[in-house]
Amino acid sequence: MVVGASAAGLAATETLRREGYGGALTLIGEEPHAPYDRPPLSKQILSGEWSTDRLPLRRSTDLDGLDLDLRLGVAATGLELADRTVVLADGTRVPYDGLIVATGVRPRRLPGDGAHVLRTVDDALALRDRLAPGRRLVVVGAGFLGAEAAAVARGLGCAVTLLEPAPVPLAHAVGEQVGRVLSQAHLDHGVELRTGVTVTAVTEGGVRLADGELVEGDAVLVAVGSLPNTEWLVDCGLAVGDGLICDEYGEAAWGSPRPKAGGVYAAGDVARWYNALFGVPMRIEHRTNAAEQGMAVARNLLRPEARKPFTPVPYFWSDQYDMRVQAYGYLRGHDEVAVVDGDLSGRRFVAAYRTGDRLTGVLAVGMPPKAIRPWRQAIAARAAWHETVPTATPAAGARLDGR
Repeated sequence: MVVGASAAGLAATETLRREGYGGALTLIGEEPHAPYDRPPLSKQILSGEWSTDRLPLRRSTDLDGLDLDLRLGVAATGLELADRTVVLADGTRVPYDGLIVATGVRPRRLPGDGAHVLRTVDDALALRDRLAPGRRLVVVGAGFLGAEAAAVARGLGCAVTLLEPAPVPLAHAVGEQVGRVLSQAHLDHGVELRTGVTVTAVTEGGVRLADGELVEGDAVLVAVGSLPNTEWLVDCGLAVGDGLICDEYGEAAWGSPRPKAGGVYAAGDVARWYNALFGVPMRIEHRTNAAEQGMAVARNLLRPEARKPFTPVPYFWSDQYDMRVQAYGYLRGHDEVAVVDGDLSGRRFVAAYRTGDRLTGVLAVGMPPKAIRPWRQAIAARAAWHETVPTATPAAGARLDGR
């Protein structure tokens, strides 16, 4: 059984069939829609460039070919490990022999009513209906999701106010100097970017700041992160903490020193697993990782005697205005970042990230894919920093964010 009918869940079911599993296979999804792609929601769907019929990840005939017991529009509400049963919101109890949890995440919200979030196709359509020339959109949170939505809204002729509690948006992930470069793109396109401000509540006609100020808007988008959908697992005995905690194979572990749950794996945004390539537990909310992890844990579930650790080099991308951002690796917690190609001022560069004595990440802005691929290979090979980035390039100037 696979619980969660998005990219990770679909990849898992397809892999099980492709690897020869011919038994009963149930796919459960909380949304009423068949599996669809989420990255376009904050880009092509929000802008109106695409219609929703371009979102499905597979044609209905392809899904039929998987011979699934497909149960959409019903959420899982409980897991009983002792008798290997998943309990659904409609009261149905569904038995399983092996289970993959791929229930994803949901948006964090702020106190008050009327704000939009952006996670589902219905969310995207509801927000799109509020965007028109001359209207004001207030975006709370200047991470990648909020930044993409702000860029789309500006392209549609909206006035946009982008509110961020940190002094520099995304500095915790990409470093202060790179964060400033990405922020400048919004300023150059007429976004009112306000940093170091805290939103305490959504109100009628805008949001209220901690100092009492009302920031007015015709629509409000809250993009302040997400919460893993693990509530249905809370009392089942599995370890939960910022996701379903798993080992290097993606197998869920007990919440106390007891044997592993056995036959329960997790994939996608909900999974917090130990990535041995970087030596840290991580939970990755990116489309590519969801699909890759769904495939990996399906193989491990099907053939436990030949399990392989899931050790990817995470990848993500973001489109903002005419700027394509691409990154490989694990950038959080880095000790140093150096520009190794191009320059920051032109928003066309490659930046490398060091953690300890290793190259652990690379981020490119406005560069072709071939400029970043060799760096991915170096990260996968656990390359030493001093061997791959002996000095910053003359065009880049000195290293940035050394600590």
